[in-house]
Amino acid sequence: MIEVPAMRIVDVKAVLILLLCCGLTGCIAVGPDYQPPDLLCPVTWNRTGLADASAGGWVQGDASAQISQWWRTLDDALLTQLIDEALCSGLDLQTAQARLREARARLAVTSADFFPLLTASASASRSTTSGENGSGTSRHLYSAGFDASWELDLFGGVRRSVEAAEADLAAQEASLDDSRVTLAAEVASQYVALCSLQQRLAIARENLARQSETLQLTQWREQAGLANRQEVEQARSSMEQTRAQIPNLETSLATAEYRLDILLGQPPGTLHPRLAAGRDLPQAPPQLVLGIPAETVRQRPDVRAAEQALVAQTARVGVAEAALYPSFKLSGSLGLEALTLADLSGNPIRSSSLLGGITAPLLNAGQLRNQVRIQDALCEQARLSYQQTLLSALEEVENALVALSRNQDRCAALAAATQAAQQAAQLARQRYQAGLIDFQSVLETERSVLSLEDSLASCRADGILAVIQLYKALGGGWTGQTEPLTQAGTDHDSNQS
Repeated sequence: MIEVPAMRIVDVKAVLILLLCCGLTGCIAVGPDYQPPDLLCPVTWNRTGLADASAGGWVQGDASAQISQWWRTLDDALLTQLIDEALCSGLDLQTAQARLREARARLAVTSADFFPLLTASASASRSTTSGENGSGTSRHLYSAGFDASWELDLFGGVRRSVEAAEADLAAQEASLDDSRVTLAAEVASQYVALCSLQQRLAIARENLARQSETLQLTQWREQAGLANRQEVEQARSSMEQTRAQIPNLETSLATAEYRLDILLGQPPGTLHPRLAAGRDLPQAPPQLVLGIPAETVRQRPDVRAAEQALVAQTARVGVAEAALYPSFKLSGSLGLEALTLADLSGNPIRSSSLLGGITAPLLNAGQLRNQVRIQDALCEQARLSYQQTLLSALEEVENALVALSRNQDRCAALAAATQAAQQAAQLARQRYQAGLIDFQSVLETERSVLSLEDSLASCRADGILAVIQLYKALGGGWTGQTEPLTQAGTDHDSNQS
């Protein structure tokens, strides 16, 4: 490294004026400027181009109003309360808010490099000489001074660092929005799963009651000599198989309850009084509004976060390139010295200095050049990650549309099959009671009813989950107003400072 200190005062003033003018004009900022990549978005969604799109319950239009608080369209007051509470107290959301405050502070720290650094110092000393070797007197010395330094940003290293910090802040804001999207969708999904489990548990218990009646019927017929012991044991076996399903359903139900507690930032079991009663599934809106793919991509917070990460890495290429160029630094000091405190403020001895320095890299074994190559590689990785996030966003919407469309067909078929199986089971019981058919037919129809009713309940829940996944894939669950969520944390930081 080359350092040129110690100039004559006239030369230093000339250098100061020259460097100050260059610094104020900001004529150079090395490194690439960010250029947004082309969005490879289709004109319309593939599923909406099919003939059965209207049957899926969606139309194309401005979707921003409907999806900002999409859970209110599901017409379930308790679900709305749970999501609103989660958005206020969820721990994942609080963690994202803390990261946002960190990014704001880091931006302020980086921006401070634009300005001079000023420090103050003061000292007092007392020295005494011995009577044998000196006068045996004591001497006091008081001093105070100021030191200032300023590194001019001639090649834009600080400006690129600020660009990167601003992009990091924007990425954290988008990540906070994405946390809201994810949290709202997860609360809704767990709530739907809980409602579905309650319904499936009720179905299992109802079938258990019917099979208990069947067992009692076969026992009466055995006593009357119209049935044998085998039929009784078959009825008992079928009933116990149904009974064995209930503990698993109860375990899954408790797990879903506890998961909701944690999502709301509460101890397990807190929500049980509010969730204990069996509830109907939320109702999907009759029609969903879909924006065009390009609008969805712009709306999704995770895509915006990925793009801001690319902006930050692009700016850091400039930071690495700026390190290849000389740096210019000005420093100065002003000192006061006196033998007494009174003289320090009244008639001190003054000293001052002014220094202009230039530091340039000469030989570093390619370290700085390789730092630039590292940042180029990181920038390319961020670009590829952005494109991958974009494609994943489009894929999630298409998958949700397919799932929603096909679920409707499946639910319709299961509903018809369940109704037919229930009628068949009722007829089989009547014909068996009349002695017209064997007991095996009764068992088969009862098992079919249980299986179909359980499948239908799961299918209906899957339909609501598909709606939730579609809203999440569209980026629903945030309003773009990040500041109110972080205000409390910001006020806390202000009070601390």
